[in-house]
Amino acid sequence: MRVRCSQLVKVFPGVRALDGVDLDLRPGTVHALLGENGAGKSTLIKVLTGVHRADGGTVTLGEDGETRTVAFSRPLDAQAAGIGVVHQERNLVPSFSVAENIALQALPRRAGVVDRAAVRDLARRCLAQLDLDLDVDQPVAELSVAHMQLVEIAKALATDSQVLLLDEPTASLTADEADRLYAVVRRLREQGHVVVLVTHKLEEVFAIADVVTVLRDGRSVAGSVPLATLTRGDVVDLMVGRAHTELELSERSVDRAGTPALELRGVSTSVGHRGIDLAVHRGEIVGLYGLVGAGRSELVRALLGLDSVTGGEVLVDGDAVTIRSVGDALRRHRIGYVTENRKEEGVFLTQNLARNVAVTVWDRLARFGLVRDRDEKDLLATYRDRLGIRLSGPDQLAGQLSGGNQQKISLAKWLAADCSVLVVDEPTVGIDVRTKAAFHELIVELADQGLAILLITSDLPEMVTLADRVAVMHERRITGELLNSHHYTSMSAQVIRLVHGESAVDDPPAA
Repeated sequence: MRVRCSQLVKVFPGVRALDGVDLDLRPGTVHALLGENGAGKSTLIKVLTGVHRADGGTVTLGEDGETRTVAFSRPLDAQAAGIGVVHQERNLVPSFSVAENIALQALPRRAGVVDRAAVRDLARRCLAQLDLDLDVDQPVAELSVAHMQLVEIAKALATDSQVLLLDEPTASLTADEADRLYAVVRRLREQGHVVVLVTHKLEEVFAIADVVTVLRDGRSVAGSVPLATLTRGDVVDLMVGRAHTELELSERSVDRAGTPALELRGVSTSVGHRGIDLAVHRGEIVGLYGLVGAGRSELVRALLGLDSVTGGEVLVDGDAVTIRSVGDALRRHRIGYVTENRKEEGVFLTQNLARNVAVTVWDRLARFGLVRDRDEKDLLATYRDRLGIRLSGPDQLAGQLSGGNQQKISLAKWLAADCSVLVVDEPTVGIDVRTKAAFHELIVELADQGLAILLITSDLPEMVTLADRVAVMHERRITGELLNSHHYTSMSAQVIRLVHGESAVDDPPAA
């Protein structure tokens, strides 16, 4: 099925999100949809999937020589027309089985009752299309993140989706897991599906896409262009509207002679960590790397009181401490936490942006027990300019921002709190190339100012770019630490060996 969008317009109060967008999706292709945060990608997807109705322009569907103009008023209409979407935030029911999740939108029935055998058969057929062998009766909560992502795709295939929109599909996947997803995408292309890939990772675009559309400020600056005619530099320039240079860092000088700002000694946790030793000095960026499920985020959550530390010591500036909550970590020890789960933990979606940024410093802003709106808005203005946050005004709700701008708001509130230790979990997931470089520069700038930074990222190039030292986790243990040489090839090879529980260096040949 071919989908063509012509001169699409979508207007929100104060924002023209789409301003004459063209898009041509052809069967048997992988189509990359690119643009900076706020460029209009999410709005375009929502128009194509019936979440929003366009205020202008047309969408036409064509198959077997026939075309028809459509205007979806709800997601079910788009689904019925053969358009499916896999969102960055997974929409699975954890307690339901794999089969139940896959068939949920089109449950087979017999005599008015759900046909369980047919549900399982449907799930197996959809998984077979992906060459995926899963127990269809297994609860989704027991799956890896990568398998959950593939179940989302199978769920879309269950409704006979001929056009499949993948929004940041590898954001939470390791390189090996992403390669498996790419294989699935190639198989779908061979079967005649249209796969639309929305991503900020240009390496995966050039690895798998055939065609690219680039949006900037709600307009198509490159509409359905064969990717083979463009270089990486061309694509970046189209996205940002000017020449762009990626950040390259050499080894930084870090003084590790003094007492660490944050230290773990023999730490065990209620979620299975044992004997964790880790130190972060002032002015140092320590990276924590590992496969999804290695226990990186879980370790940080225990450190910050969200899970339990059951053994060992946590020390801040050399003093043993017990941290009971994120608030406790901030108020008593000046530790900030930029969570990877920005929608549920990073920002208050139903509160305005000024309040989101000021929440960590209300006690500092309060006068006679009250916080003035003006003071909150002045604080927001400071970080709006510093981080390049795109917003319509300080009263805009956080839930109305793009994912990348929500991440900036999440970071801004901790910068406003003047932390001495900052834990940053997956800082650039869903962030465009220009903003990503700005985030990198900001993280290095904060470290240069003396902030101790513990960085968790699944993006290996990002880790090698930023970290002064890399601690690698495997099965909830730290298997090794490496001083970062900033030589990408050799550093990556050493990290990957540790990730899989091997030595960081090859064994010497036998004599």
